[in-house]
Formats: sequence, structure tokens, C-alpha cells
Amino acid sequence: MEAAGAFRRTAIERSDQRVAWERTDQAFFAAGACHILAWVCRDTYPDRSIEVAAVRLAGELPVFHTYAVWGGWAFDHSGWNPEQQVLAVNAAFEGHPLERVPISTDLAEFCAEHHHRMPDGYWRDPIPRARAYVGRHLPPWE
Repeated sequence: MEAAGAFRRTAIERSDQRVAWERTDQAFFAAGACHILAWVCRDTYPDRSIEVAAVRLAGELPVFHTYAVWGGWAFDHSGWNPEQQVLAVNAAFEGHPLERVPISTDLAEFCAEHHHRMPDGYWRDPIPRARAYVGRHLPPWE
């Protein structure tokens, strides 16, 4: 498992959506489309009580990584891992305590509130790519 920050986009990846799109799936969903992956994961398993959460540096307002949560497990670019491990790895990488932020809005509200891209803001539609990525990871209930 790796911290999301290890995949932060470069200046060119931030300014050119095609360059950002061409990164590996893990890099793409770690930095730049983690929120899309979280909502797709939740929507993939409608019979499970999957929630969405995000993290931010303690005392700061902006969130920098979003993931799906179910029964103490988190799903993000690293697949399914215990949520406490996800939080610890990211805090260690950032060198700063993190705050977990439960997200109760829909994707559009989240994107507007946190200045994230909606799916139509990417070079191509990230939803099919996210569905395929979710499908490559066996959920903890299986």
C-alpha cells in the first residue's frame, strides 16, 4: 500500500488532462480522480452500506484524498485495506496528522464544495475506467 501523495500530479499533469489521463490507473486514482473511484466503488455495490470519506491535514480545510469505506475497510488506489492503515500510511507520508472527513453529499455537491472535477471535466470519461479498476479488487466481504 502506498500513500496517495506519492502519486501527486506534476505541473504538466495538472495543466494537461490528456497527460494526466495517460498515467497508470493507480496514479490516476491516487491523485486527480480518487473521488471518482470512491463514488464508483459505492455505486458498484448498492447492497452494501459503503460510505465515502476524505482526509485533510489536521486543522486545514481542503481535503486531498477521498476513498470508499465499508466495515472498517477502505477502498482507494491501493485496493481494499484496513482504513486505519490507509490513514496511517498517508499521515506518515505527509508528515502531519490527518483528519478523517465523512462525506454525506453527492458527487456533484462534493466537487463543487471541494473544487474537484466532475467526470465530464476529464480528458475522457473516468467512470468506465473506475468501474474496471474496482472490478480488479476483491472486496473484503468475498
